[in-house]
Order: sequence, then C-alpha cells, then structure tokens
Amino acid sequence: MKRTAPKTRSITVSDVARAADVSKATAARVLGGYGVVSDTIRADVMAAAKALDYRPNELARSMTTGRSGIIGVVVGDIENPFFSLAVRGISDAARAAGFNVILANSGERIEVEKAAVRLLIGKRVDGLIVTPSESRDISHLRDIHRSGRPLALLDRALPDLDVDTVTVDDRGIAMRATRILVDAGHRSIAYVTGVDAEGHEYRELGQIYTSSVRERIDGFLTVCRDAGIERPERYVRLGATSPAETQRVTDKLLSGLDRPTAILASDSLKALEIFRVIRQRGLGVPEDVSLITFHDADWTSVTTPPITVIDQPVYALGKSVAELLIRRLKGDTQPPERLILPTTIIERGSVGPPPDRRP
Repeated sequence: MKRTAPKTRSITVSDVARAADVSKATAARVLGGYGVVSDTIRADVMAAAKALDYRPNELARSMTTGRSGIIGVVVGDIENPFFSLAVRGISDAARAAGFNVILANSGERIEVEKAAVRLLIGKRVDGLIVTPSESRDISHLRDIHRSGRPLALLDRALPDLDVDTVTVDDRGIAMRATRILVDAGHRSIAYVTGVDAEGHEYRELGQIYTSSVRERIDGFLTVCRDAGIERPERYVRLGATSPAETQRVTDKLLSGLDRPTAILASDSLKALEIFRVIRQRGLGVPEDVSLITFHDADWTSVTTPPITVIDQPVYALGKSVAELLIRRLKGDTQPPERLILPTTIIERGSVGPPPDRRP
C-alpha cells in the first residue's frame, strides 16, 4: 500500500505573529497593508514573514480588508513594444508597493475594452489603469470613477474625465518630427496609423476618437499647412491595423505617381513594415523615401540606415501612472494630476532631402 506524503502545513498569520513576538491583529495589519504600526514593528513582522516563507491567502485577505492587492491594467495592443514596456513600468512600481497586476488587452476595440473592465472589476481589483481606445464612448470609465474605485489613464487623456493621467505631448512632438522632414525639403509627407475610421479614409480630425492619434495628426497637419503644403490631409493613411494591412497601405501609398517622399509612422510596428515595403519596391531610405517613427524600438538602431525616432519615455509612463494610482489606493485625496512627460527625437540616418533636391 502506497503511503501518501504528509501535506506541508501552510504558514499562517499566527505563526508570523509568534515569530515576531506581536499580536495576531498587529501581524495581520502589517501583512494586509492596512492600519497603523511603528516602522520597527513592521520591519520585525516582515522579517519573520520572510524567514517563514509566509504566503498570504489572497481571498482571505480580501474578505478581511476589503482589498485584493491587485491592480487591473487594460492596454490597447500588448504586441506593440510600446505597451509591453509601459506594462513593465507598471508591474515594477506595483510590485515595489506590494501589489500584483492583472493585464488585459483591448485590441483597440471599445467593446473588448468594456468587457475587460467588467472582468477586472469581477476579479475585485483595487484600482484600474486603462489606455482608452477611444474618447467617444467612455461610459464604463465614468462608472468606475463614480463608484469611487481609483482609476488612472495611460498615454491617452480624456478631457471630460477628471482622473490621474500620464501622457506625452503628442501634438508637440509630432510637430517637431514633421518640421525635420519639412526642413529637409519634403513637400509630400505621409502619416501612417493603425487607427481606422468609416470608409478607411481620412477626412477630418473629428473622425479620430483615439486622443493621442488625433493630437499627432493635428500636429502633423499644422506644420504641413504652415509650410504652405497644399492638402496635406490627402497623405494621412488609416487602417494599418496589422503587418499585412500596413504593407497593403504602404504599397498602395508608394505605387502612385505622386508618392510621398517622406513618411511619419505612428509606431515602430508600422515603421518596420513600411521599411520592408520600401526595400521590396527597390527604393532606398532615405534616398527615395525618408522615414521617422514614434518609439525607439530595438530594431530601429540596427538597420541600414538606422531610423530617426521619437523617443518616448515609455517605461516612465507606466511607472508614473502606477505610482499615481497606488497613491490613491493609499488614501491620497489631492486633486487629480495630469502629467506630461518630456519626449525627445533621436536623429539617425533615415532622413535626407527628397530625390528632386539631391545634387
């Protein structure tokens, strides 16, 4: 007859309390992250917990404290290196403060975003960080805010929702990047984005419901118009929603007689496919087409030529928004903050004069 190995008994709050020579209630306050204790007692309890390899029962803690110790995060596209790095910043800040993270991906679709928010609330998350896929329908975010559950926004601001928000100056940095292309002599400049609209054709800013994209297109068009470029909106291309679609959009863009001599890409995933199509068509960067992209992805510095990039402080965006949310979870009642982090442009070798301006 086989013997069943005896089960190892789980370490309890009582065990930690005995080891730290404090009451069970005091140990529970320290381990649960609530109530007030001295720094000395907190250090003693945490040292005892570490020595005993104490692992909290999250369900029991949630029932006792009303807190799960979990932050819910909803981002637009986890395959995009931008969001991957931002989530790393969120996770590091959360872990340092004793929180865990549950991540959900909206795929930039509002109905998926709403479902993800419902799921996370069902998981009893203490607070949420959301990258809103659009600014037109935010009823689910308003509901969170009204409920008193802390909410913070990452990368995309919603002027009508007064919550902590961390972004960059998308309009300003798009203007700076476009000026580089204009100053190089370009008059036919395209902007390629994954955001789509009815008819897959850009007509006006009112079609664009993703705030960061709207700000970038606005900045791009402003500089083009200030430079006297006629109808620059004809080169705004929507619908680069996947690698295949980005290639299709780019191929069509470069196949016309009035093809652009420069392209500003909305992110590094789009830029990689744009770069690939340029090469496949036998064109050169920057000899035939200059290229600038948002986000300093690893590949952009190892191509020939290396790509000029808009270097966003992505990790800091994630870390900062998590720290703001954690502050709320710890009881901060100050007015909401709207942080705008500085962004730089790294000029490399992918921008040159247009073909007709070359000696």
